[in-house]
Amino acid sequence: MRTAPTCPRCFGPLHEPNVWTSSWRCDAHGDVLPLQSPRRPSEAAADIVRQAARVPVWIPWPLPTGWLVTGFAEAGDERTGVRASVVALSGPSVTHGPADLLLIAEEPGVGLGAGFAGLPGPDPGAGFDAGPPHAKIDIRGHPTALWCAGRVPADRAVYVGEALGNWIWTIAWPAEAGCFIALSNLSLRDLRDQDQAMILPFGAFSPRLGGEG
Repeated sequence: MRTAPTCPRCFGPLHEPNVWTSSWRCDAHGDVLPLQSPRRPSEAAADIVRQAARVPVWIPWPLPTGWLVTGFAEAGDERTGVRASVVALSGPSVTHGPADLLLIAEEPGVGLGAGFAGLPGPDPGAGFDAGPPHAKIDIRGHPTALWCAGRVPADRAVYVGEALGNWIWTIAWPAEAGCFIALSNLSLRDLRDQDQAMILPFGAFSPRLGGEG
């Protein structure tokens, strides 16, 4: 049974739409797009998210050695469509133990990337891209700049940029795993694109996504 949607910015409870409004509402953040209960890693879950998504569903491809897809999440509902997508991955850390990575694509103002990053949001904030980029990733053959977000909790590394008119967030645990983003020359593909011969390797459900649906 899937749990009730939550706020994408604070992960708190929401008031459902009613006869007076079609929006989901958070007491702290007002009208928001509902964050649906996360989905366990499977081809069926990938299909559900990519078919409903109005934003990219990014995945590094090919996956780096030892990395697996460990879940999906989305913000939006049947009325709005998916306006923010999350792909969770897990693999070996640059230090001892495993690492977790969330790749988030979202329309401006949704606030899901900031929520997972531990920022007040809803967006990266003015001046986040001051100075040269801290990393670059390849998106559909084009280099895309990312900046390391400051003032985030010490247990994670957060890089954020813009691609195809949407925010792209990469959030890694532990913080040392940020080197994976900065140094790995990641190449991202959109799971919505057709004619892709991709067989996704799945692992155990990511604890970074919260409660399962």
